[in-house]
Amino acid sequence: MLESFVWGLIAASSLVLGALLAIFLNIGRRTIGLIMAFGAGVLVSAVAFDLVEEASTTAPNSGPVIAAGLAAGCLTFFVGDLVIDRMGGEARKAMTGEQREGSPLAIVLGTVLDGVPESMVIGLTLLGGGAIGISYLAAVFISNLPEAIASTTGLIAGGWSRARVLGLWSFVALISGLAALAGFTLFDTAPPEAVAFVLAFAGGAILTMLADTMVPEAYEHAGPLTGVVTTIGFAIAYGLHALA
Repeated sequence: MLESFVWGLIAASSLVLGALLAIFLNIGRRTIGLIMAFGAGVLVSAVAFDLVEEASTTAPNSGPVIAAGLAAGCLTFFVGDLVIDRMGGEARKAMTGEQREGSPLAIVLGTVLDGVPESMVIGLTLLGGGAIGISYLAAVFISNLPEAIASTTGLIAGGWSRARVLGLWSFVALISGLAALAGFTLFDTAPPEAVAFVLAFAGGAILTMLADTMVPEAYEHAGPLTGVVTTIGFAIAYGLHALA
C-alpha cells in the first residue's frame, strides 16, 4: 500500500524538478514548447500501450467497457476543465503570464485535475503484487517536466513568488501520491472490468487534456516542429514499453 504512494510521489516529483529548472534556468519559450511537444508524444504512447492496451488484456471482451471508460474520462475532464476555466484557471499552462488574471484556487484545482487520472493508474499497476510499470512511470515523470516548466514560467511572469510556485507543485505532487494510493486501495478487490474501466477512464482524460491544453500551447511556441518532436517522444516511450 505504501509502495503505491511512494511511486506516485516519485512520478510527480518531476513537477517540482521542472519548477526548479524554470526558476533557476532561463529557458526560452520555443524550447519549452518543444519540451511540451515531447511530453505530449510520451503521454500518447502511454495512453495507447500502458492504458488502453492494458485495459484490453485485463478483462475479456472488454471493448464496451473500454469505450465507456474513454468516454467517461473524456467527459469528466472536459466538464471539469470548463468549470475551472470559468473560475479563472484557463491559462494555468500558459508561459506568458496570463495567470495574473486568474484565480489561484482555479489554477491549483486545474493542475490537480490534470495529474490525478495518470497518478491513479500507478496504484493500479501494483494490484495483485505486480511490479510497477517502468515505461508508464517514466512516461508520467517525463511528461510532468514540460508542464511544470511552462506553468512555472507563466506563474512567475504573472507575479507568483518562487516559494508560492514551489508550494503549489509540492502540494500537487503530494496529491498525486495520494491518488496513486487511492488507485491501489480502492480497486484492490475490484473485478477486472472495473480495473479496465479505470484504465480507459484515465486514457480518455489524458487524451482530452493533451488536445485541450498541452498540444496547443506547444504549437503556439514551437511551431510546425511540434509534430516532429511529438513523434520522437512517442517513439522513445514506445521503445521503453517494448523493452519493459
